[in-house]
Amino acid sequence: MKINASKMATPIEEKVDQNLKTRTGMVMISDGKSKPELARLHLSMEMITIQKQDTTTPAPTPTNATHPPIESKERMVQITRQKVGGLGLSIKGGAEHKLPILISRIYKDQAADATGQLFVGDAIIKVNGEYITACPHDDAVNILRNAGDIVVLTVKHYRAATPFLQKQLSRETPESDNDATCAELKADENWKSVNSSRPVSISSEPENRWIDLVSVPLMMAYVTRYIYGTDKLRPNAFEVRGLNGTTTGIIHCDDLAILSQWLKYITDNVVGLTSLQMKLFNRNFPVGERIEYMGWVNEGVINNHISWQSYKPRFLVLKGTEVMLFDSPPLNVTGLTKANVAYKVYQTMFRVVKESETVDSRQHCFLLQSSGHEPRYLSVETRQELLRIENSWNAAIVTSVIKLGRKTFAVSHHGKTGGLTLDWQVGFSLTEGAEAAVIWQYKFSQLRGSSDDGKSKLKLHFQDHETRTIETKELECHVLQSLLFCMHAFLTAKVASVDPTFLSSIQQA
Repeated sequence: MKINASKMATPIEEKVDQNLKTRTGMVMISDGKSKPELARLHLSMEMITIQKQDTTTPAPTPTNATHPPIESKERMVQITRQKVGGLGLSIKGGAEHKLPILISRIYKDQAADATGQLFVGDAIIKVNGEYITACPHDDAVNILRNAGDIVVLTVKHYRAATPFLQKQLSRETPESDNDATCAELKADENWKSVNSSRPVSISSEPENRWIDLVSVPLMMAYVTRYIYGTDKLRPNAFEVRGLNGTTTGIIHCDDLAILSQWLKYITDNVVGLTSLQMKLFNRNFPVGERIEYMGWVNEGVINNHISWQSYKPRFLVLKGTEVMLFDSPPLNVTGLTKANVAYKVYQTMFRVVKESETVDSRQHCFLLQSSGHEPRYLSVETRQELLRIENSWNAAIVTSVIKLGRKTFAVSHHGKTGGLTLDWQVGFSLTEGAEAAVIWQYKFSQLRGSSDDGKSKLKLHFQDHETRTIETKELECHVLQSLLFCMHAFLTAKVASVDPTFLSSIQQA
């Protein structure tokens, strides 16, 4: 059956069975090169599956009344609305009569007749993917009238209704007399004999209607709208890649609202499953070494400050005092020790890149720079994910600084060798000599500013609590960047800890 790609996506349907929610909807699937083909997307909590329709339905015939389907399986039929005659069919029934919406007439040489796949006695289950089984007659009429020029009907043949409806045609019953026809149909012996033992229900689908083409597990899956390895955003399309190497292929949705819904539902499931895995990992670690965040990012490779040559998917983990990047997600506790890149959080700067500062078409970017290393330019798919990373980073900063407690850097002050200590409880202190005598000491809250020459010299400006005057302390440090990054971490942690709720949540996590 040929489906026009100009209107391919259908609204997402939800079903709940034994408290398990699944979602389905029609989309188009391609390998990124060939023409997209119609398929169904089936989403459960743990899996996304691409399905195709079971095509073992009777072959279409040019006449409608003499060769109806023998088996009452659901079928999908596309109709192209004509300017004269519309869809070329009439309907009877409706929820107010406890009857399905039944095709009661197909007009010769008009749209429905031209398909060769619709028959008197067919019950219309869906219009463009939307169920109409609970609709009154008049609502069903309006839905069909406003369904657009390309209409996809999901139908199921009811043999019991066919003889009665054909008899009605021979009697030329007025099309407007739906109530009378429904009353006579329900009283008809053939219909009663078929339906007396069970209510009329056509909303359920046969189990063998759809064939699974590929299933992708969502645990730590990679979801992207970008063409793999580039900054090029796919128009109205996305891809899901699983840990086992499977991929959905490129999923196309012409309707941006439906595209956004699918991305949200899939991403929510991925985040939920990844959070579950994170909790399982954290059972093995004490409070100060637990994972704050796990998820996919993309790292750019720059060449002479031009556009990125390529983007590489990386799996980012914030754990204890470390930020780590993996080529593939760690599958167990041992895997967490095998990061491709690992930096100390308290010696690493995190900065969100403003939209005006991005170097190409990738959005939602941030920088990670650890002292002694080149900065890493990373991006994520959504603003929400960037906020999750930023919040997790702040939490990781507090955790790592509390666990570290204090850090001392070798410095010189007025030509004398000493040590500048950053202490979570005390603040800044300078010591000199073999006995580490305290020369001066200030709380973090007394720091009013700082400046440096980008090499080794640093000025710290403190405010005296009593005199309110600014006192400037000049230092030299051969690992200035490391000192500055660590100082930034302690200050960030102190600012975050001003919120007792935030600090409490970190300590209890």
